[in-house]
Amino acid sequence: MSDTATSAAPRILLDKVWAGSLVSAGEGGPDLLYVDLHLVHEVTSAQAFEGLRAAGRSLRRPDLTIATVDHNVPTTDRSLPVLDLVARRQMDALRQNSERFGVRLLDVDDRRQGVVHVIGPELGLTRPGMVIVCGDSHTSTDGASGALSFGIGTSEVEHVLATQCIPQRRPRSMEIRLEGTRPDGVTAKDLILSVIGQIGVSGAAGHVIEYRGPVIEELSMEERMTVCNMSIEAGARAGYDRAGRDDVRLTARTMRWAPTTTSSSRSPGSGARSQPTRGRATTSVSSST
Repeated sequence: MSDTATSAAPRILLDKVWAGSLVSAGEGGPDLLYVDLHLVHEVTSAQAFEGLRAAGRSLRRPDLTIATVDHNVPTTDRSLPVLDLVARRQMDALRQNSERFGVRLLDVDDRRQGVVHVIGPELGLTRPGMVIVCGDSHTSTDGASGALSFGIGTSEVEHVLATQCIPQRRPRSMEIRLEGTRPDGVTAKDLILSVIGQIGVSGAAGHVIEYRGPVIEELSMEERMTVCNMSIEAGARAGYDRAGRDDVRLTARTMRWAPTTTSSSRSPGSGARSQPTRGRATTSVSSST
């Protein structure tokens, strides 16, 4: 095959995002990727910020870093004191670190506060083609917007805070197609649990999953987020849906980062689509070598 034919071969979204974010290619080691959005929460960030402080480093791109409290937020009255000592210390540490390093923080009294791997799509921060990382394994949720979004460890959180880059070995790709129509009463969680039941809890280990097929195309954005979220339960590094025009319009319509805008302004039924009343969905899996 000629070089021209090779270069003209179609590429999947993983290939395009990886190439577009590549800072340097590893020679026998990991590649270095630029990070478009770094989401931070109170549990996995304290040691990372302490590492910056000990080394005398500043935050490389505070404008691309968003912090929120979510793992330790009370489910009852938030105006009451947090009784759990560890939880309270972690939340206080994030407040102090955010102020010291100039990070935007969505605290418990901020109407934009939410689950760390959900606020990106909610606020219009997540967009197709981005590389998004967070110290939370279910960061793959944001893959529903066509982003390469994955969880990282605390030492990696520190690395991104300091450099806005992340060393990563390129994962293999896996295509999962859901064909047919979705039967009445079958939820997005049912779909992904069925997939996991077929490939196993380690069936996608070392892979990034690309979800395709008519069943996926008929899902709402919220349902796609559920599917991408649970890619981790199949052992995948991440999962994403190829962002179509509807997804891009949804992202633009729900952009709510402006401080004066609250989560209560969400358009009713945004992204909602009718579900088939009957049918049968089937799954096919293919993996890169």
